[in-house]
Amino acid sequence: MNVIRTELEGVVIIEPSVFKDDRGYFFESFSQKNFEEQVCNTVFVQDNESKSTYGVLRGLHFQKPPYAQSKLVRVVKGKVLDVAVDIRKGSPTYGKHVAVELSAENKRQFFLPRGFAHGFAVLSEEAVFQYKCDNLYSPQSEGALAWDDPDLGIDWQIPADNVVLSEKDMHHDRLKDAELVFDYNMNQYEF
Repeated sequence: MNVIRTELEGVVIIEPSVFKDDRGYFFESFSQKNFEEQVCNTVFVQDNESKSTYGVLRGLHFQKPPYAQSKLVRVVKGKVLDVAVDIRKGSPTYGKHVAVELSAENKRQFFLPRGFAHGFAVLSEEAVFQYKCDNLYSPQSEGALAWDDPDLGIDWQIPADNVVLSEKDMHHDRLKDAELVFDYNMNQYEF
């Protein structure tokens, strides 16, 4: 697998080695050993999957400590724009984001450590999105940022009129008004 470091410390794009022949293709979608050697030491404890149609935007979500989560995400059908936003106070990249296109075709994965808000927008007619988490979901620990915060400057590659949000995702604070609890100096992973 090829690991591409981004400008956000700890956030990486993973390109698997895909073996194709006249029967189709094969690739190893996850190996704990390779992940620990090339990305970081973490153990995933929960897998999730969602199905969405064009224009659905989910995010920008995170969980607050002690239920903060790292995520390893991928698309198994369709195409999305996936976004990570650094919300670690004191980080040299605080408030910056990285966006990557994930699709069934490119088979890329995106790893976001704890301390990053996460969201994605569906660019295809339909998308099936899968992700691994290193901590269990905790509803009382949910946090989120406004998807359209002008200070973040995220181009979701969808006209605003076509964005489909949940009721909850329509009412999140901008980064400058959010109560954030992540401290860059308390980073628990070795990168």
